[in-house]
Amino acid sequence: MTVAPHIGRIVETSAPQAPADGARVLTWHSEDDTAAWARGLAAQPLLANAFLTLHGDLGAGKTTLVRHLLRALGVQGRIKSPTYAVVEPHEAPGLAPHATTVWHFDFYRFDDPREWEDAGFRDIFASPGLKVAEWPEKAAALTPPADLAIHIEAIDETERKVTLLAQTPLGRSLLQGMTA
Repeated sequence: MTVAPHIGRIVETSAPQAPADGARVLTWHSEDDTAAWARGLAAQPLLANAFLTLHGDLGAGKTTLVRHLLRALGVQGRIKSPTYAVVEPHEAPGLAPHATTVWHFDFYRFDDPREWEDAGFRDIFASPGLKVAEWPEKAAALTPPADLAIHIEAIDETERKVTLLAQTPLGRSLLQGMTA
């Protein structure tokens, strides 16, 4: 398998790592905290063309975070997980005027790199719009580096430990623009 020169390889590790100025650890005590944080992220104009990756075990809250983020960006109607479709596009008026599309990827079932080209993912990543990927490690050799990697760990039924890792200058700007 070859990787295009403009698509970097991501090496995932079991423990999140980033420079101290590019990392933040939060605790969300309830789903209301998740929703509030998503609203704060949605308010940032730089988000319009970012690439966010979501890491965590099944049930950690990755899709819940995406739903709250999409609602905060003005997405109407049913928001479903793209587990079987791999990607779901959403029109998000809250991103305008910079972009209006959010591409929600779920690479959980992704296992054939040929799918990347066949599905047009390279074109999607080259186009404007917010890209959010669950299970990014399944397509890591093909995706660009995440601007912001969000690692979610379930502490109990409601509490989550969240580690934010800024991996690009855009990611660091997003992280600096966020309050707890």
